[in-house]
Amino acid sequence: MSYLNFLRSDRKKEDIPNLFYLVPDMEKKEMRIVFMGTPEFAEYILRRLVEDQYNIIGVVTMPDKPMGRHGSVLQSSPVKKYAVEQGIPVLQPERLKDPLFIEQLRALKADIQIVVAFRMLPEVVWSMPPLGTFNLHASLLPQYRGAAPINWAIINGDKETGVTTFFLKHEIDTGDIIQQERIPILPTDNVGTLHDKLMELGASLTVKTLDDIIAGNVRSIPQDNIPVNELRPAPKIFKETCRIDWAQPTARVNDFIRGLSPYPAAWTVLYSPDGREQDFKIYDAQPVTGAPIQKPGTIICQDRKSLIVSTADGALRLLEVQAAGKKRMPAGAFLCGTDLTACFFV
Repeated sequence: MSYLNFLRSDRKKEDIPNLFYLVPDMEKKEMRIVFMGTPEFAEYILRRLVEDQYNIIGVVTMPDKPMGRHGSVLQSSPVKKYAVEQGIPVLQPERLKDPLFIEQLRALKADIQIVVAFRMLPEVVWSMPPLGTFNLHASLLPQYRGAAPINWAIINGDKETGVTTFFLKHEIDTGDIIQQERIPILPTDNVGTLHDKLMELGASLTVKTLDDIIAGNVRSIPQDNIPVNELRPAPKIFKETCRIDWAQPTARVNDFIRGLSPYPAAWTVLYSPDGREQDFKIYDAQPVTGAPIQKPGTIICQDRKSLIVSTADGALRLLEVQAAGKKRMPAGAFLCGTDLTACFFV
């Protein structure tokens, strides 16, 4: 009996030790793969797998979202749209423990499942295929476990990040690491540019992980075996998370803005002398050399190109902004006809 047929049989993997990571004599087109994901990041990786002729026999993604003024239009996820175009069966469970979904998933008879930017899976799902389920995560685990690893790596001023493939287990983002790839975070990077770099890197790592599983070359490493000085989490980001604290050092505020641009965007409140308040999003900025130290949030200078705002130890030049009720635009365009004398940010 071949190893693949052994795994597909009713016998348990535990009957033969250490076979879980050995898959000899398997061809790429022979491995039955279920892909789970929702956003553009996941769709790009699914597309790469299909174009590389891996055998994707099913896709699991989020239910369609109501859109429009009255919620009368349903919008499919990027993953679903692509899967439908390719004629791949799609499952969209409301609940991942729903007996009907479990039955439908089991009927696909997957050998392995791949998860990219999806929901936390119950054990009945991730333990179902004989080769297990692996996840692609946009950080160098064990750092930045959670929903927003790309954002937090930039916000915290890290100089590098990467992608990790790992086998799923009970606790989120804690499974044994299969492989990692690293990439520098450039001073000019924001979440948008780093997202796209990690998306490409992640696609390549997913393919490499699958190929190594097929070749029997995988030896995973428990995350507890990786030494770290301090674990940094990557929790979900909410609106209040995105409010700028001008009393932070210049570099810290700049990293904060980069780590939230273009979405969901760092914001502050613009106060006018007459007591009016206006929410104000900032998408791009740069540190100013030799700026005078003033009360944080003070508008030091406003010209035709930018706003200069004081921080704890200097100032930032705001380059791209969006006032409430207006479009995103260069700071100079916003300042045309706008007088911010005596205004300040809090």
